[in-house]
Amino acid sequence: MSHHGRAGAKVHGFVNPPVHRGSTVLFPDCESRKAAAKQRYEQVLTYGTAGGPTHHMLEDMIAEIEGGTRALIVGTGLAAVMVPLLAYLKAGEHCLMPDSVYGPARNLADGLMKGWGIETTYYDPTVDEAGMRALLRPNTKVVYTESPGSHTFEVQDIPALARAAHAAGAKVLMDNTWGFYNFQPFEHGVDVSIQALTKYAGGHSDVLLGSVAVNTPEDWTVVKTAASQLGQFASPDDCWLCLRGLRTLPVRLREQAEAGLVVARWLEGRPEVLRLLHPALPSHPQHALYARDFAAPCSLFGVVLQPRYSEADAEAVCDNLALFGIGASWGGYESLALPTAPSITRTARDPGLGGPAIRIHIGLENTEDLIADLAQALDRLPR
Repeated sequence: MSHHGRAGAKVHGFVNPPVHRGSTVLFPDCESRKAAAKQRYEQVLTYGTAGGPTHHMLEDMIAEIEGGTRALIVGTGLAAVMVPLLAYLKAGEHCLMPDSVYGPARNLADGLMKGWGIETTYYDPTVDEAGMRALLRPNTKVVYTESPGSHTFEVQDIPALARAAHAAGAKVLMDNTWGFYNFQPFEHGVDVSIQALTKYAGGHSDVLLGSVAVNTPEDWTVVKTAASQLGQFASPDDCWLCLRGLRTLPVRLREQAEAGLVVARWLEGRPEVLRLLHPALPSHPQHALYARDFAAPCSLFGVVLQPRYSEADAEAVCDNLALFGIGASWGGYESLALPTAPSITRTARDPGLGGPAIRIHIGLENTEDLIADLAQALDRLPR
């Protein structure tokens, strides 16, 4: 990965490529401009909003990681959710979305999409192939997936859901942000893979970016056309920062995932904790699916406190932590803790957590220090 998107080690010059900024692209003649405009799949310079060399390098790296042929870079993770949904759906059509979906994606479905005549049904994220077949309608055009689910971390059987969707002529979209680098979406039947590059790809909590990866020219045409018509664009400076972050992705991801497991296993033994929501732990209900489909975990997981505790107690734990920040997003080098109850909306099935929950992201701090910090915060809970 450290050699992708670079001129090469034997080329005289700086290791990192330059940032290319620009709006207007000049052509030697009108015929050249017309020829460039006809290129739909190739990376050509036409106008700034269509991307430049910095965007193209990042597109290549994301496509390589995701296992697809092309990737589209957009301004945010939510934009990466929006573009393919609006690309494949129109008024009168139906979308299936897991009940555990990222909150802003639900807001999009219940807001703009509903207002434009697109109906969304939320389904139990643990549904099997037969259950998915029963949910599909003649006008279902998209089966949206997110595995593991936001805040509650249900692992979906993506190959089974994809078989059911494709048999009915629906496209399979997947938010693969948790599984970035460790889950190959196109090998499991996904048509469009969505990433919040703000997370591990950037890795330093200083960029806002998203990507939409595809594996066929046909899907590329659909998502690229939609992004263009929606005016989607990503800053080349953020693209450059993301390229820099990707150089160290495997090392950071491995280190943080291992540290996350150390902390999660320790938390499982605490008397204040009812259970962990971590797919890589054998105690997770869908651990077998995780072990089958994922090469490794990431460092984001949930902690459910005993039912005797309240949401206020969960907030107190977060407030009393010294090394964990309280904030949205994750995937950076810093550890985070966030009460999740206010962010959980369910309409298809109660997730049945059993107690108040906290979402934990483990950064690059020393695990002994993080455990000590968690211990002192948990020790303050009422006995």
